[in-house]
Amino acid sequence: MRALEPEVFDTVFAAIKPLLPRRAETHPLGCHRRRIPDRDCFEVMLVHLVTGSSWEDCERLCGNKVSDTTVRARRDEWEAAGVFDAVAAEAIDAYDKIIGLDLTEVAVDGSLHKSPAGGEGTGKNPTDRAKLGWKWSILTDAKGIPIGWTIDGANRNDSILLGPTLVNASERGLLDEIETIWLDRGYDSDVTRKRLKDLGIHDAVIAKRRKRGSTGPTKKLPMGLRWPVERTNSWLSNFGALRRNTDRQIRNRLAQFALAVTFLITAKLIDWRNRWSPGCVPIR
Repeated sequence: MRALEPEVFDTVFAAIKPLLPRRAETHPLGCHRRRIPDRDCFEVMLVHLVTGSSWEDCERLCGNKVSDTTVRARRDEWEAAGVFDAVAAEAIDAYDKIIGLDLTEVAVDGSLHKSPAGGEGTGKNPTDRAKLGWKWSILTDAKGIPIGWTIDGANRNDSILLGPTLVNASERGLLDEIETIWLDRGYDSDVTRKRLKDLGIHDAVIAKRRKRGSTGPTKKLPMGLRWPVERTNSWLSNFGALRRNTDRQIRNRLAQFALAVTFLITAKLIDWRNRWSPGCVPIR
């Protein structure tokens, strides 16, 4: 897992550190315990994100330097300050400046995953015997870089999540540059086409849904340029806390998703530097 590489970890934490809320280090009696370093808390958050293990196990895996209760409190504090959303936006902006987003061809797709603890934004998964699950919907550029996303229950239809996904990308000022959008047959409806037109996207390649009552063999259609978003969903599914999420609040899942996107993009930027910068040895 690239997120566990020291260079990737250090780079992401260096971007997060200036975004963290400031706290007074004084105490009226001068006898309080020293505050646990943010870096130690972030290390436990990363191990939890990558492995999907319980917070208690992640505490032990990190050498018991910080309690799981302190880590969760620090996570909530950072979420309230918008740290995770901000660092994900910064990563996308950095990628656009250094490598360049390719918005000529974009794709949207959803991905279903387990959520056994239930809570906000979960629902019965139609592909997992109606067990509780959650779904993310993600918009990627032609190379699979995430530029917009939203989450909901596993029982939510992909087409319903299309609008919020595109709106999330528009908040980053990226929607106007999209030329063609690729969608699978789950989005094949007049409602989807109207939704795209309202958002200013007029060129949509949507796989045709099988006609009701048809008994003949289904015609196989080429995937076209939908494969980048499928590959990105696979990358994100490698994070244990996304694949089997035990959080009960939407804001916690969104924070984890944004952090996973940040690590994904950071690893790609480091690979780009190693490939093209003089004097750098490529990672093999």
